Amino acid sequence: MNKVYVLPANESWIIDRFVHEFNEDNEDICTCNPERADVIWLLADFCWKKLPIQLLLHKKVITTINHIVPEKYGPTEQTDFKLRDQITTVYHVCNQRTYNFIRPLTKKPIKLIPYWCNQHIFECNMTKVFAREKHGLPHDAFIVFSAQRDTEGAGIAQNIFLPKLEKGSDLLADAIVKWRDTTHPNIHVLLAGWRRQYIITRLKNAYVPYSYIELPKHSDLCELYRCADLYPVTARYEGGPQSLIECGILNVPVVTTPVGIAEQVLPPSAIRDDVTQAAPCVPQVSNMLLPQAYEPYRDLVQSL
Repeated sequence: MNKVYVLPANESWIIDRFVHEFNEDNEDICTCNPERADVIWLLADFCWKKLPIQLLLHKKVITTINHIVPEKYGPTEQTDFKLRDQITTVYHVCNQRTYNFIRPLTKKPIKLIPYWCNQHIFECNMTKVFAREKHGLPHDAFIVFSAQRDTEGAGIAQNIFLPKLEKGSDLLADAIVKWRDTTHPNIHVLLAGWRRQYIITRLKNAYVPYSYIELPKHSDLCELYRCADLYPVTARYEGGPQSLIECGILNVPVVTTPVGIAEQVLPPSAIRDDVTQAAPCVPQVSNMLLPQAYEPYRDLVQSL
Protein backbone atom coordinates (compact mmCIF):
# COMPACT_ATOMS: atom_id res chain seq x y z
CA MET A 1 0.00 0.00 0.00
CA ASN A 2 1.42 3.40 -1.02
CA LYS A 3 2.18 5.84 1.78
CA VAL A 4 1.59 9.53 1.15
CA TYR A 5 3.08 12.69 2.63
CA VAL A 6 0.77 15.71 2.28
CA LEU A 7 2.59 19.05 2.11
CA PRO A 8 1.05 21.79 4.31
CA ALA A 9 1.33 25.53 3.85
CA ASN A 10 1.86 26.22 7.57
CA GLU A 11 0.01 29.52 7.16
CA SER A 12 -3.10 28.79 9.29
CA TRP A 13 -4.97 28.64 5.98
CA ILE A 14 -7.73 26.31 4.81
CA ILE A 15 -5.12 24.11 3.08
CA ASP A 16 -3.60 23.37 6.48
CA ARG A 17 -7.02 22.26 7.73
CA PHE A 18 -7.31 19.92 4.75
CA VAL A 19 -3.86 18.46 5.46
CA HIS A 20 -4.72 17.91 9.13
CA GLU A 21 -8.07 16.29 8.32
CA PHE A 22 -6.67 13.99 5.65
CA ASN A 23 -3.79 12.85 7.85
CA GLU A 24 -6.01 12.29 10.86
CA ASP A 25 -8.73 10.38 8.98
CA ASN A 26 -6.42 8.35 6.72
CA GLU A 27 -3.68 7.24 9.12
CA ASP A 28 -3.29 3.91 7.35
CA ILE A 29 -1.82 5.55 4.24
CA CYS A 30 -0.34 8.82 5.61
CA THR A 31 3.11 9.56 6.93
CA CYS A 32 4.56 12.71 8.49
CA ASN A 33 8.00 11.92 7.07
CA PRO A 34 8.40 12.69 3.34
CA GLU A 35 11.44 10.40 3.19
CA ARG A 36 9.24 7.42 4.05
CA ALA A 37 6.51 8.30 1.57
CA ASP A 38 5.95 6.61 -1.77
CA VAL A 39 3.85 9.59 -2.88
CA ILE A 40 4.31 13.29 -2.14
CA TRP A 41 1.08 15.29 -2.39
CA LEU A 42 1.81 18.98 -2.99
CA LEU A 43 -1.55 20.13 -1.66
CA ALA A 44 0.09 23.49 -0.93
CA ASP A 45 1.55 23.64 -4.41
CA PHE A 46 3.08 27.11 -3.97
CA CYS A 47 5.27 25.69 -1.16
CA TRP A 48 6.80 22.93 -3.28
CA LYS A 49 10.35 24.31 -3.00
CA LYS A 50 10.30 23.65 0.75
CA LEU A 51 11.08 20.03 -0.11
CA PRO A 52 14.47 19.01 -1.56
CA ILE A 53 14.37 18.65 -5.33
CA GLN A 54 16.31 15.37 -5.15
CA LEU A 55 13.65 13.94 -2.87
CA LEU A 56 10.86 14.97 -5.25
CA LEU A 57 12.70 13.51 -8.23
CA HIS A 58 12.64 10.08 -6.60
CA LYS A 59 8.96 10.07 -5.55
CA LYS A 60 5.60 9.98 -7.25
CA VAL A 61 4.23 13.52 -6.98
CA ILE A 62 0.63 14.77 -6.98
CA THR A 63 0.48 18.53 -7.56
CA THR A 64 -2.76 20.29 -6.65
CA ILE A 65 -3.57 23.47 -8.56
CA ASN A 66 -6.35 25.26 -6.71
CA HIS A 67 -6.84 28.06 -9.21
CA ILE A 68 -4.81 30.38 -11.41
CA VAL A 69 -5.48 34.09 -11.91
CA PRO A 70 -4.55 34.74 -15.57
CA GLU A 71 -3.68 38.39 -14.90
CA LYS A 72 -1.14 37.26 -12.29
CA TYR A 73 0.27 34.38 -14.34
CA GLY A 74 3.37 36.16 -15.58
CA PRO A 75 6.88 35.03 -16.57
CA THR A 76 7.89 34.15 -12.99
CA GLU A 77 4.79 32.00 -12.46
CA GLN A 78 5.22 30.33 -15.86
CA THR A 79 8.83 29.44 -15.09
CA ASP A 80 7.84 28.03 -11.71
CA PHE A 81 5.11 25.92 -13.32
CA LYS A 82 7.56 24.48 -15.86
CA LEU A 83 10.08 23.60 -13.16
CA ARG A 84 7.47 21.92 -10.98
CA ASP A 85 6.04 20.11 -14.00
CA GLN A 86 9.32 18.19 -14.29
CA ILE A 87 8.79 16.53 -10.88
CA THR A 88 4.98 16.16 -11.13
CA THR A 89 3.51 12.73 -11.86
CA VAL A 90 -0.14 13.79 -11.95
CA TYR A 91 -2.04 17.02 -11.36
CA HIS A 92 -5.12 17.42 -9.20
CA VAL A 93 -7.69 20.18 -9.73
CA CYS A 94 -11.06 20.65 -8.08
CA ASN A 95 -12.97 22.33 -10.91
CA GLN A 96 -13.27 22.28 -14.69
CA ARG A 97 -12.02 25.85 -15.21
CA THR A 98 -8.65 25.14 -13.63
CA TYR A 99 -8.46 21.92 -15.65
CA ASN A 100 -9.07 23.88 -18.87
CA PHE A 101 -6.40 26.46 -17.97
CA ILE A 102 -3.57 24.03 -17.23
CA ARG A 103 -4.41 21.39 -19.85
CA PRO A 104 -2.41 23.20 -22.60
CA LEU A 105 0.50 23.76 -20.19
CA THR A 106 1.42 20.15 -19.47
CA LYS A 107 1.41 16.66 -20.96
CA LYS A 108 0.97 15.10 -17.53
CA PRO A 109 -2.41 13.55 -16.56
CA ILE A 110 -4.89 15.75 -14.67
CA LYS A 111 -7.46 14.40 -12.20
CA LEU A 112 -10.56 16.47 -11.43
CA ILE A 113 -11.68 15.69 -7.87
CA PRO A 114 -13.74 18.16 -5.80
CA TYR A 115 -12.64 19.06 -2.31
CA TRP A 116 -14.38 17.62 0.71
CA CYS A 117 -15.98 19.40 3.63
CA ASN A 118 -15.94 18.03 7.15
CA GLN A 119 -19.62 18.24 8.00
CA HIS A 120 -18.83 17.32 11.60
CA ILE A 121 -17.27 20.74 12.26
CA PHE A 122 -20.07 22.52 10.40
CA GLU A 123 -22.98 21.52 12.61
CA CYS A 124 -25.27 24.09 14.19
CA ASN A 125 -28.52 23.31 15.95
CA MET A 126 -29.06 26.94 16.89
CA THR A 127 -32.08 28.75 15.42
CA LYS A 128 -31.58 31.86 13.31
CA VAL A 129 -33.32 34.01 15.93
CA PHE A 130 -31.08 32.77 18.75
CA ALA A 131 -27.91 33.00 16.62
CA ARG A 132 -28.63 36.63 15.74
CA GLU A 133 -29.37 37.44 19.35
CA LYS A 134 -26.11 35.82 20.51
CA HIS A 135 -24.02 37.78 17.99
CA GLY A 136 -25.82 41.10 18.46
CA LEU A 137 -27.39 41.17 15.00
CA PRO A 138 -30.75 42.75 14.14
CA HIS A 139 -33.65 40.28 14.07
CA ASP A 140 -35.54 42.08 11.30
CA ALA A 141 -32.63 42.68 8.89
CA PHE A 142 -31.84 40.94 5.62
CA ILE A 143 -28.39 39.64 6.52
CA VAL A 144 -25.83 39.10 3.77
CA PHE A 145 -22.85 37.06 4.98
CA SER A 146 -19.35 37.02 3.50
CA ALA A 147 -16.29 35.23 4.91
CA GLN A 148 -13.19 35.68 2.76
CA ARG A 149 -10.19 37.91 2.15
CA ASP A 150 -10.96 40.89 -0.10
CA THR A 151 -8.07 43.37 0.30
CA GLU A 152 -4.60 43.23 -1.26
CA GLY A 153 -1.79 43.11 1.28
CA ALA A 154 0.20 45.78 -0.55
CA GLY A 155 -0.71 49.20 0.77
CA ILE A 156 -2.41 48.15 4.01
CA ALA A 157 0.42 49.52 6.15
CA GLN A 158 -0.16 52.91 4.48
CA ASN A 159 -3.96 52.62 4.90
CA ILE A 160 -4.37 52.09 1.17
CA PHE A 161 -7.03 49.44 0.70
CA LEU A 162 -7.00 47.97 -2.79
CA PRO A 163 -9.59 45.36 -3.80
CA LYS A 164 -8.44 41.81 -4.39
CA LEU A 165 -9.97 41.71 -7.85
CA GLU A 166 -9.91 37.93 -8.29
CA LYS A 167 -12.17 37.72 -5.21
CA GLY A 168 -14.54 40.27 -6.74
CA SER A 169 -14.65 42.49 -3.67
CA ASP A 170 -15.55 45.49 -5.82
CA LEU A 171 -18.44 43.53 -7.34
CA LEU A 172 -19.61 42.47 -3.87
CA ALA A 173 -19.75 46.07 -2.70
CA ASP A 174 -21.66 47.07 -5.86
CA ALA A 175 -24.17 44.24 -5.35
CA ILE A 176 -24.77 45.12 -1.70
CA VAL A 177 -25.50 48.74 -2.52
CA LYS A 178 -27.84 47.69 -5.34
CA TRP A 179 -29.75 45.31 -3.05
CA ARG A 180 -30.02 48.10 -0.44
CA ASP A 181 -31.36 50.55 -3.00
CA THR A 182 -33.81 48.14 -4.67
CA THR A 183 -35.04 44.97 -2.98
CA HIS A 184 -33.62 44.97 0.57
CA PRO A 185 -33.58 48.40 2.23
CA ASN A 186 -33.16 46.60 5.59
CA ILE A 187 -29.88 44.96 4.52
CA HIS A 188 -27.18 44.29 7.11
CA VAL A 189 -23.78 42.91 6.08
CA LEU A 190 -22.04 40.34 8.26
CA LEU A 191 -18.32 39.95 7.57
CA ALA A 192 -15.80 37.38 8.74
CA GLY A 193 -12.24 36.53 7.71
CA TRP A 194 -9.24 38.81 7.48
CA ARG A 195 -8.19 41.70 5.24
CA ARG A 196 -11.74 43.04 4.94
CA GLN A 197 -10.62 46.68 4.91
CA TYR A 198 -11.69 47.32 1.32
CA ILE A 199 -15.28 46.15 1.70
CA ILE A 200 -15.61 47.86 5.10
CA THR A 201 -14.51 51.17 3.57
CA ARG A 202 -17.04 50.77 0.75
CA LEU A 203 -19.84 49.95 3.20
CA LYS A 204 -19.01 52.95 5.40
CA ASN A 205 -18.98 55.29 2.40
CA ALA A 206 -22.38 53.96 1.29
CA TYR A 207 -23.83 54.07 4.84
CA VAL A 208 -24.59 50.34 4.79
CA PRO A 209 -24.74 48.83 8.30
CA TYR A 210 -22.35 45.97 8.94
CA SER A 211 -20.82 43.77 11.62
CA TYR A 212 -17.32 42.31 11.47
CA ILE A 213 -15.87 39.29 13.28
CA GLU A 214 -12.28 38.93 12.07
CA LEU A 215 -11.23 35.32 12.69
CA PRO A 216 -14.10 33.39 14.29
CA LYS A 217 -13.67 29.89 15.69
CA HIS A 218 -15.33 27.14 13.65
CA SER A 219 -18.17 26.92 16.15
CA ASP A 220 -18.79 30.66 15.86
CA LEU A 221 -18.44 30.53 12.07
CA CYS A 222 -21.25 27.97 11.91
CA GLU A 223 -23.44 30.29 13.96
CA LEU A 224 -22.66 33.19 11.63
CA TYR A 225 -23.79 31.10 8.67
CA ARG A 226 -27.00 30.39 10.61
CA CYS A 227 -27.59 34.16 10.91
CA ALA A 228 -27.48 34.66 7.16
CA ASP A 229 -30.29 35.08 4.65
CA LEU A 230 -27.87 35.06 1.71
CA TYR A 231 -24.24 34.28 0.91
CA PRO A 232 -23.02 35.97 -2.31
CA VAL A 233 -19.90 34.83 -4.17
CA THR A 234 -18.73 37.55 -6.56
CA ALA A 235 -15.26 36.22 -7.42
CA ARG A 236 -13.73 36.44 -10.88
CA TYR A 237 -11.55 33.36 -10.21
CA GLU A 238 -11.91 30.67 -7.55
CA GLY A 239 -10.77 27.16 -6.80
CA GLY A 240 -13.85 26.31 -4.72
CA PRO A 241 -14.86 28.38 -3.02
CA GLN A 242 -15.20 26.24 0.08
CA SER A 243 -17.99 28.53 1.27
CA LEU A 244 -20.30 26.98 -1.33
CA ILE A 245 -19.92 23.59 0.33
CA GLU A 246 -20.29 25.07 3.81
CA CYS A 247 -23.49 26.85 2.74
CA GLY A 248 -24.78 23.54 1.43
CA ILE A 249 -24.19 21.85 4.78
CA LEU A 250 -25.76 24.70 6.77
CA ASN A 251 -28.67 25.33 4.39
CA VAL A 252 -27.73 28.90 3.43
CA PRO A 253 -29.00 30.24 0.06
CA VAL A 254 -26.28 31.31 -2.36
CA VAL A 255 -25.90 33.42 -5.48
CA THR A 256 -22.61 33.28 -7.36
CA THR A 257 -20.68 34.33 -10.40
CA PRO A 258 -19.66 31.48 -12.76
CA VAL A 259 -16.49 30.39 -10.95
CA GLY A 260 -14.94 27.30 -9.38
CA ILE A 261 -17.36 24.51 -8.52
CA ALA A 262 -20.48 26.66 -8.99
CA GLU A 263 -22.00 24.51 -11.74
CA GLN A 264 -21.22 21.33 -9.78
CA VAL A 265 -23.39 22.35 -6.83
CA LEU A 266 -25.95 24.91 -8.08
CA PRO A 267 -28.56 25.25 -10.84
CA PRO A 268 -27.95 27.79 -13.66
CA SER A 269 -30.51 30.20 -12.18
CA ALA A 270 -28.24 30.81 -9.15
CA ILE A 271 -25.21 31.65 -11.32
CA ARG A 272 -24.91 35.05 -12.99
CA ASP A 273 -22.15 37.51 -13.83
CA ASP A 274 -24.34 40.04 -11.99
CA VAL A 275 -25.33 38.19 -8.82
CA THR A 276 -28.19 40.60 -8.16
CA GLN A 277 -29.92 38.93 -11.14
CA ALA A 278 -29.44 35.40 -9.76
CA ALA A 279 -32.03 33.34 -7.86
CA PRO A 280 -30.75 32.22 -4.43
CA CYS A 281 -30.42 28.46 -3.97
CA VAL A 282 -28.86 26.13 -1.39
CA PRO A 283 -25.89 24.20 -2.90
CA GLN A 284 -26.22 20.42 -3.22
CA VAL A 285 -23.06 18.92 -1.72
CA SER A 286 -23.91 15.39 -0.60
CA ASN A 287 -21.06 13.87 -2.67
CA MET A 288 -18.49 16.15 -0.99
CA LEU A 289 -19.06 15.00 2.58
CA LEU A 290 -16.93 12.66 4.65
CA PRO A 291 -15.92 9.88 4.63
CA GLN A 292 -16.94 9.05 1.04
CA ALA A 293 -15.35 12.24 -0.33
CA TYR A 294 -11.90 10.87 0.62
CA GLU A 295 -12.23 7.82 -1.61
CA PRO A 296 -11.17 9.39 -4.94
CA TYR A 297 -8.06 10.77 -3.24
CA ARG A 298 -7.18 7.43 -1.69
CA ASP A 299 -7.71 5.77 -5.06
CA LEU A 300 -5.42 8.33 -6.74
CA VAL A 301 -2.62 7.71 -4.23
CA GLN A 302 -2.85 3.95 -4.67
CA SER A 303 -2.96 4.19 -8.47
CA LEU A 304 0.57 5.65 -8.69
